[in-house]
Amino acid sequence: MFREKIKVLDCTVRDGGLINNHDFDDRFVREVYKALSLAGVDYMEIGYKNSRKMFSDKEFGKWKFCSDEDVNKIIDGIKSNTKISVMADVGRVDMDAVKPASESPVDMIRVASYAKDIDKAIYMVNEFADKGYETAVNIMAISRTLDNELTEALQQLDEECKSQVVYIVDSFGALYQETTEILVKKSREILKTKEVGIHAHNNQQLAFSNTIEAIIHDANYLDGTIYGIGRAAGNCPLELLIGFLKNPKFDIRPILDVISKEFIPLREKIEWGYIIPYAITGILDEHPRTAMALRKTDKKEDYREFYEKLTAPGLE
Repeated sequence: MFREKIKVLDCTVRDGGLINNHDFDDRFVREVYKALSLAGVDYMEIGYKNSRKMFSDKEFGKWKFCSDEDVNKIIDGIKSNTKISVMADVGRVDMDAVKPASESPVDMIRVASYAKDIDKAIYMVNEFADKGYETAVNIMAISRTLDNELTEALQQLDEECKSQVVYIVDSFGALYQETTEILVKKSREILKTKEVGIHAHNNQQLAFSNTIEAIIHDANYLDGTIYGIGRAAGNCPLELLIGFLKNPKFDIRPILDVISKEFIPLREKIEWGYIIPYAITGILDEHPRTAMALRKTDKKEDYREFYEKLTAPGLE
């Protein structure tokens, strides 16, 4: 499945940080960066670029904020062609605090936005682009976005936005291959000068197959995470994606090494991956927050009760 235009972005630390309040230690993050560099992965998304005025250092780890100083500590001394990406949420960034790209170790900033807020995302992206960054827009919760709303958002992105890439984000792990095909084709048709990307969650164990479906229909920017780590059910496993692409620039062996050394022990401490409550929220096209809350209770294995609660008549 070799296609030179394809770029792989790893969001292990960024999406994985949603499990542990972005509190990975430097040693772990550096090991991930080393592995991705040796594997030839194009981008590493190291966290969020959120404002410290809005979030507390006492509640969140450093990868909620991704200061240039903290990023430099991770990449210092490591020979690498892997670019650094950060994510910026609409309304949560101190725009004035973001330095020009020429003064920062960050290469790409991806702005996460719902379709209804796309005008705000465009404003942010254009400012980041003017500062010299590669840019992308991630359209979140796309499974819940109305068709006309998505059409308008894509048209606006095509006409007004300086981003190089627009990502389809299956936030709830609710998409199937047919809907993935429709969404990618629609995006490709409207976005005349941008690449299309896919960010898939694994609630129904379809993140990898939906990513393949997106590739088939010319999505060229692909997200994955090592061992599928990520919020709730996690993401498309990076190792499966690299194995599928058959691109000689990628080497799966460093990823297998870091899984053995870092992720198997980590899996004993924090939970992610395919679990029935996350499957239920995916089937119902619901945010996994209810399932995540369930997993913290003494009823975490009461699957039928959880399902019936979510499907009870009159439930908002």
